[in-house]
Amino acid sequence: MKKLIAATTLGSLMMAAGLAQAADYQIDKRGQHASVNFKISHLGYSWIYGRFNDFDGTFSWDADKPEASSINVTVNTDSVDTNHAERDKHIRSDDFLNVEENGTATFASTGIEVTGDSSAKVTGNLTLNGVTKPVVLDANFIGEGEDPWGGYRAGFDATTTLKLADFGIDYNLGPASETVELIITVEGVRQ
Repeated sequence: MKKLIAATTLGSLMMAAGLAQAADYQIDKRGQHASVNFKISHLGYSWIYGRFNDFDGTFSWDADKPEASSINVTVNTDSVDTNHAERDKHIRSDDFLNVEENGTATFASTGIEVTGDSSAKVTGNLTLNGVTKPVVLDANFIGEGEDPWGGYRAGFDATTTLKLADFGIDYNLGPASETVELIITVEGVRQ
């Protein structure tokens, strides 16, 4: 009987340890469970909001060791959508995203620094408009747990501000529009 109890206890401990290890997640972009949005000043008078409708990615998450986590995202830049067809056409042109030559933007994390109970700075390489630069995302852990369909999910949001000229975008929109804020939300399904 003691051997059975010991084996059961050891098995339970091993299973719990396995659940605490890093797991890989596929970003769930269906049904607005994830989004890549942006906002930029319009002449200093208002904000233009937009999004990219087509993107994909994965992340690895370990709640016990968040600094060992990672994320990789690919965005189809042709999918830019500001709810204004002529503006979107201009954003796709070589004045901005040059989607004919640079049809994708990518982000690959290189490090994570935990800054609070549910916050971190995620450093990584962003490739946009054919230019790769290091950027830092201010990220927040939203939550994790089982979903109603038998899966397991984890979610985060993050923001960063980019200087357009750093990515070879020098079209003059005026001094109030030299930067763009990215607002990213991801919910992933554990694989």
